[in-house]
Amino acid sequence: MGDAQLFIDGVWADAQSGETFPTYAPSTGEKIADVAKAGREDAQRAVQAARKAFDDGPWPRMSGKERAEKLRAVAAIINGRSAEIAEIEARDGGGTIKKAMFADVPGAASTFEAFANCAENEPDVVDRGESPFPPAKSIVRREPFGVCSGIVPWNFPFLMAGWKIGPAIAAGNTVVLKPASFTSLSAIEMVKAVQEADIPPGVVNLITGPGGSAGEELAQHPLVDKVAFTGSTEVGRRIMQLASGTVKKVTLELGGKSANIVLDDADLDLAAAGVLWGTFFHNGQVCESGTRALVSRKIYDEFVGMLVERAGKIVIGDNMDMNSDLGPLVAPSQVDTTERYVKLGLDEGAKLLCGGSKPTNLPAGLDQSAYYLPTIFEADNSMKIAQEEIFGPVLCVIPFDSDDEAIKIANDSIYGLGGGVWSKNLDRAHSMAASMRTGTVWVNDYHMITPTQPFGGYKQSGIGRELGDYGYNEYRQIKHVWQNTATDRSGYLHFAALSGNI
Repeated sequence: MGDAQLFIDGVWADAQSGETFPTYAPSTGEKIADVAKAGREDAQRAVQAARKAFDDGPWPRMSGKERAEKLRAVAAIINGRSAEIAEIEARDGGGTIKKAMFADVPGAASTFEAFANCAENEPDVVDRGESPFPPAKSIVRREPFGVCSGIVPWNFPFLMAGWKIGPAIAAGNTVVLKPASFTSLSAIEMVKAVQEADIPPGVVNLITGPGGSAGEELAQHPLVDKVAFTGSTEVGRRIMQLASGTVKKVTLELGGKSANIVLDDADLDLAAAGVLWGTFFHNGQVCESGTRALVSRKIYDEFVGMLVERAGKIVIGDNMDMNSDLGPLVAPSQVDTTERYVKLGLDEGAKLLCGGSKPTNLPAGLDQSAYYLPTIFEADNSMKIAQEEIFGPVLCVIPFDSDDEAIKIANDSIYGLGGGVWSKNLDRAHSMAASMRTGTVWVNDYHMITPTQPFGGYKQSGIGRELGDYGYNEYRQIKHVWQNTATDRSGYLHFAALSGNI
């Protein structure tokens, strides 16, 4: 992996300051590359390139079918380099190689495919019918916003880059993408695929660097028409503040503290696997992780015993080994956060059932301080470990006595991003799902997100939706065109409301 540059107006270049910052492999602490450190001036150059490409370039004026062909070319290039990209994604972010190979890279490719279908099939013009008086017809047009900035997190850098670039350019917009500082390398590979697919210069631009300068400039720049951000709720609030100066369109996909509800009639073997998968996939560094398991008291003791036993069988090791279930957390700061919340849980009186420390038996060569054991607490929903997003491998198990109580606990959160219900009675499960104030509910499953269906949150988990036609239309303005169809002055009697003399 060579050193990483910015991509502005079709050209790879260093930051204007010449500054770089290092990126490290979380599993070993080894430096992988030096990355260009963009500042406000670089962000401004990227926005100006995107503005010019939108105002004067061919991309917004191409047909949806023509844009779709380019997006499919991007998908094909990603699939053709999947092994190489997966290695970069895993090494830079600390996720397992099997996650990168089977989820991140193919997921990003299928995102481009899905939005190619939207570009080809979603109409740009809709006839809304006629009115009798005054005689008129209405047309609704869907048009691109213009320049879109996409700011993505460190937990799924390659996939999230696809979630931001794909719908934006499918709809005819231009984009400036900023990945998280921890994980810039795979986003660079996506932009290389865009370049190889011969998408015109300036349509997709990439800047790497700190959010406090480059990222804030993308949120407030007057030539940016739309901001799409995925990350913490705290930073999302800041993005809204910055964007409000020019009243930009904003979509936000933010934090979560999702409830995974296990009813007394669930298949316990399947539900136990589902709860562990819902929490510990990618070390809990997933915004919609089911980090609160709400368990019927009728099955509570048996079910919790199953969770604890199986959590001890999760394989922690080298994330580049296909046999590892979990690798390191993304950075030492995330381990520190996890440790702080574990201590807080103990101080609050939560009962530690397993984990609660770093592993001690990792293979030689790995950075022991970067790993953390899957941790399960018996907790009360009022505790901070049950209310605040940890973004680490920590599960709170909470008992309930009735379906109504389970819903009350599930909805007792500032967040509403994901959730699950486990039951053999599908009518009961869907009734529970309908009562949960959250953007996605899985019934007898968890974490399954498809690019053809909407994803987003209620409450402080976000604004708007990503993916599917819902996500596509977040990147298209709505314009109403009214045409008076009268053939003489009799169809304009409303003019008399001003004066009979005009």
